[in-house]
Amino acid sequence: MDSYYDFMILAEERFSVRSFTDEPVLDDVVSRILHSGHVAPTACNLQPQRIYVLQSEEALAKLKNCTPCHFNAPLAMLVCVDMEDCWVRPFDGQLSGFMDGSIVATHMMLQAAAEGVGCTWVMHFDPEMAAEEFDIPENVVPVCLLVMGYASEDAMPAPGHLRTRPIQETVFRL
Repeated sequence: MDSYYDFMILAEERFSVRSFTDEPVLDDVVSRILHSGHVAPTACNLQPQRIYVLQSEEALAKLKNCTPCHFNAPLAMLVCVDMEDCWVRPFDGQLSGFMDGSIVATHMMLQAAAEGVGCTWVMHFDPEMAAEEFDIPENVVPVCLLVMGYASEDAMPAPGHLRTRPIQETVFRL
């Protein structure tokens, strides 16, 4: 298969895993997932991302104070951005941080899938509580949380996973 089809299989088959085994994710796998976020494109390559890897019992317990959507995953990555390191769009002053953090998280989520690690992007968490629990500096803002681990045998895609709008409703060629 060529790379287009390989990527499309990965993109289409991955789903948000909400049921995990207790098996820890190996350090070399974690490193590859982090590396994929490290090489992700950011505005002007300023790399404002700050990734907090939560895998100790203490960190995972603190995570449970921040979200009900932890799914008892054995690993989580809190993707944050340093707002002082973001590019600023000169036309309206918009900061690139949330977009940069989202691009980084997407790269890491797809790499996790390529590694056979299930992952769910969680936005349903309290960023102020996360900043407090993990002693995150004020200028560093949590963007999203990736909970991950090896999918349990009963892990299944959400009912609407395969439902998409017709492409004509989302793409406009001018």
